[in-house]
Amino acid sequence: MQHNQLFFLALLSSILVVLYKFLEWQIVEVLTPFLMPFLWLLVFGFFFVITVRTVTTLFKKKDWKPFVIQTIVIMLWIFFPFTQVVLDLDFKMNKSEREKVVSKVENGTFKPNVSHDSSLIHLPKEFDQLSKGGGEIVVEKKGDRSSILFFTFRGILEGFSGFVYSPTDQQPSRNDFDGDFKEIKKLDENWYWVASY
Repeated sequence: MQHNQLFFLALLSSILVVLYKFLEWQIVEVLTPFLMPFLWLLVFGFFFVITVRTVTTLFKKKDWKPFVIQTIVIMLWIFFPFTQVVLDLDFKMNKSEREKVVSKVENGTFKPNVSHDSSLIHLPKEFDQLSKGGGEIVVEKKGDRSSILFFTFRGILEGFSGFVYSPTDQQPSRNDFDGDFKEIKKLDENWYWVASY
């Protein structure tokens, strides 16, 4: 393999890994959690093969450029908080739209409308991108106020994560929304991020 070709493949495999990490949550929305492992194997398998090739080329031909590219991406993969950056962007970019939905739930415009679950609201098309996994939000009554969960990930069985609107700014309890929250993080006044897995 010529070193120009290896440099191109190292660059390509690195770009694919970085794109995968940034777009992981959007991709899972399209492919579903069942098909995600196949894409993961394809992207990271290609990256691994090229990384091995760059290491052997480094020792045989002293061509260090492809190796440096792979090393930088490995360091990014290990140390850069891709998921956190994506979640922060999602929260900040869509906060005002989510607050419109909250207002419509609180004033009764949006009501539970999913026949098999009285706590689910399937959002109209203009808002369905605000909650992953089908455009549904979960409303949980607490006295006369309602907490609202917007999914960022909706797993197959019980795992899920999302943004929770708490009208009293009270932190969600560990078992809210039929979850088992392992992570709860305050994002802003009345807003939390939760993960149940």
